[in-house]
Amino acid sequence: MTTVRDATYQLLRELGITTVFGNPGSTEETFLQDFPDDFDFVLGLHEETVISAADGYAQAMRRPVLVNVHTAAGISNGMGGLLTAAANHTPLIVTAGQQTREMLLLEPWLTNPAPEALTRPWTKWAYQPVRPQDIPAAFMRAIATALQPPAGPVFLSLPLDDWDAEVAAPAVIRQVTTRVAPDPTLIAEFAHALSHAQNPVLVYGADIARGDGWAQAVALAERVAAPIYAAPASERAPFPEDHPLYAGGLPFAQGPLSTALSGHDVIVVVGAPVFRYYPWVPGDYIPAGSRLLHITSDPDESSRAPVGDSLISDPVLALESLAALVTPRETTASITCREHRMAPHRCAEPPVEGNLDDTTPLTPRALFSIVRAHVPADTVLVEESPSNLADLHAEWPITAPDSFFTFASGALGFGLPASVGIALAERDSGRNRPVLAMMGDGSIQYTIQALYTAAQHSLPLVILVLANAEYAILKSFGAQEKSPHVPGLDLPGLHTARLAEGYGVTGVVACSAAEVRRALDDAADRTGPTLIEVPVDPTVPSLL
Repeated sequence: MTTVRDATYQLLRELGITTVFGNPGSTEETFLQDFPDDFDFVLGLHEETVISAADGYAQAMRRPVLVNVHTAAGISNGMGGLLTAAANHTPLIVTAGQQTREMLLLEPWLTNPAPEALTRPWTKWAYQPVRPQDIPAAFMRAIATALQPPAGPVFLSLPLDDWDAEVAAPAVIRQVTTRVAPDPTLIAEFAHALSHAQNPVLVYGADIARGDGWAQAVALAERVAAPIYAAPASERAPFPEDHPLYAGGLPFAQGPLSTALSGHDVIVVVGAPVFRYYPWVPGDYIPAGSRLLHITSDPDESSRAPVGDSLISDPVLALESLAALVTPRETTASITCREHRMAPHRCAEPPVEGNLDDTTPLTPRALFSIVRAHVPADTVLVEESPSNLADLHAEWPITAPDSFFTFASGALGFGLPASVGIALAERDSGRNRPVLAMMGDGSIQYTIQALYTAAQHSLPLVILVLANAEYAILKSFGAQEKSPHVPGLDLPGLHTARLAEGYGVTGVVACSAAEVRRALDDAADRTGPTLIEVPVDPTVPSLL
């Protein structure tokens, strides 16, 4: 007899989905019982931690990942991570147990009374199978849905008494496309506009990085000799930031963004929304007289764009098509770097401030300069210190693909568990690049439980915590919004290095440049994770 459980595990096995991230509960134990030896279970102590760790792992491994959480309570706890996974276009198969079918009408403890609605709008598909025998096929549909563009999370609610039911036949394995080629007529029109532009500009987004398209992005940029901007608040670096054509990152406010693009008659946005904004700063969407062309794999991004002509396509295939069709251009124009808060940029680096061996708090930018110079060149950087992002990119330009990760949603809590998932992926893939998480002392508290998972797996992960004892980013917003005297923005009394020790992670406080370097050296010699807490100057940066 083949049970639903056996058929499901065999399906997952044949599809290569054998790493399960989870925080189990009573309604999940019937699925997880006699867990197969050829599967790996990665335990997290909170559901948002579990989902974000799986998000990082899936991005780094470039394949879907199974996440198992506990019924309605667990999925509710994990909604912040699910929001970010959706914004990150990460293919996660999120499952939760459900109470016994015979009791569902009564809605007993821990029932999910609305399994197909609870995870909306952050899942592409949510389903509770009508019959136990439908579970393997539901997994196949979930995987296909998660992978098809735009990729994203899906959700299955699975009653705990379904797993021992008998199925007549194994689940059917299917393949689905994950890339859509551009319409040949429209891509030719885009190429014509780009070829005949007087002063074009290219805006690249994170979907280029997700599609492993750096080479294609560089090829098109060099063919049209146009400046390249990273899209606002891009969660992955779409282009090498040391390239001569790289002009920096666009600000994520309407008026300043339009100003930054002044003088460009054709604006081509590839693999990003048009545009990702947050603070309201009025102004035109694009400069008067400019034409915007938008290429995205996401129909929602296309339909909600306020300006421009859109083309639905895999961004990397579109880059290849454009490079083949456009007329090569030559230009002697210099690329001007525009320095913006909250966005990467490529500007002249100032000298590191002060005597770096005393105990005067380092500025964030000085700290970033020290760390970048001291860690291996192939270090993978995971960021969740939003008030310091511009300074980070100034001192740590991203020059290799898949070496920078942050969150597309703006919701804190992704960075630490994602770095755990990425470090696991580096180990499992055999790449073994070092991973460093750059965290704020406020943002790390959202999912600090991820330290436990890092310790249990003895990951060589370095977590650098900038301790400014405040929500600096919120103070920046307060200044931008002219909202003084907001309570709850100071964070006195946090001792993050001590908290790390409680989870089994080595915790260190480093107060000078010399101590930071020594702590990094010690971490490199250690087999497990290290958290380095660095008091930094609490100056509040400008938001834009």
